[in-house]
Amino acid sequence: MRLADFISRDGELILAQWEAFAATLLPAAANMESLALRNHAQQILLAVATDLRTSQTREAQRAKSLGRGPGLIDATETAAQTHALLRARAGFDINQLAAEYRALRASVLRLWMDDCQPEAPDLDDAIRFNEAIDQALVESVAFFSAQVEQSRNLLLGMLGHDMRSPLQAIQMTASYLEALNAGERVSEAAARLIRSGARMQALLDDLTDFNRTKLGLGINLASTSVNLADVLADELDELRAVHPDRQIELQVRGNLQGVWDGRRMQQLLANLVLNAVKYGAQDTPVRVVVTGDVRHVRIEVKNSGAAIEHATLARIFDPLTRGPDHQGEADRTDSLGLGLYIASEIAKAHHGAIEARSDEMETSFSVSLPRATEP
Repeated sequence: MRLADFISRDGELILAQWEAFAATLLPAAANMESLALRNHAQQILLAVATDLRTSQTREAQRAKSLGRGPGLIDATETAAQTHALLRARAGFDINQLAAEYRALRASVLRLWMDDCQPEAPDLDDAIRFNEAIDQALVESVAFFSAQVEQSRNLLLGMLGHDMRSPLQAIQMTASYLEALNAGERVSEAAARLIRSGARMQALLDDLTDFNRTKLGLGINLASTSVNLADVLADELDELRAVHPDRQIELQVRGNLQGVWDGRRMQQLLANLVLNAVKYGAQDTPVRVVVTGDVRHVRIEVKNSGAAIEHATLARIFDPLTRGPDHQGEADRTDSLGLGLYIASEIAKAHHGAIEARSDEMETSFSVSLPRATEP
């Protein structure tokens, strides 16, 4: 018997074995009823049977093996994609999802081969069946991963939002204690609370920005007409106060009046300068050069020190990336490894671009921003 006919005839037997295996995938499957355990399994099997009955050229077979199968007609999701979505929401992990397909493959082939005895099963059917199961697995894994990532991003967003209120209370209380001037020890403790609160606020802001970009919302801007020379100079004054042992130079050339989000531009500059302070040679200055021409403004942050390796430079703007000398030091630094990523997202939000270059003489981060004339 051809495999497609066997699946159609003995579909209930196959589904019973699917359900029995799904029930072993704990703890997610605990207390799930039969319908939930069989979630879209029948539709997946019917799709496989339909694929087996459809004629296929060698070219189409090769395209399918490369992930270029035929698209959907009158549907937004395949049964395998919907199955993955519901499994993710039910608390299954990706290994359990893949195990379902592995068990389904073995179950169908074993039952079919036993049914074919004493005749030999059709080899082409077996090949086509494996291709169809692989396609369903790929669709499921992709949708499952997307659902898990979306859930994680929503959780991060809620966490960042809910942390703001208690953090603001801590900062306000610390500022009140400092203003009381109730002795040197109280003032010192309040100052430590204020500094710690500021670091927590910076980490929380980075987390919130990262979460917005991963949800596809982008960096939030409030652009106004500003002079970047004044905006960036103010930020560098604060950075010099935080790092009195480091020399931070500023050179300004040309007209820097335009429409940007001043607070975000300060954040971009701070992330680049702090990166240079952290990784650059300690006995050389960090140099900031801001140049304005008719259409663009260019911000360059340069530092001396060891060259960044090519592999690291290629992913320097990826989120959660650290320099090779700081891997695994999250517990000893004030960074989540998001600074350069957020700097690049701020540049993109302003329709600009950012790039990095590094050699034995110098490491340079350059931001090019179009000059807008209206908010």
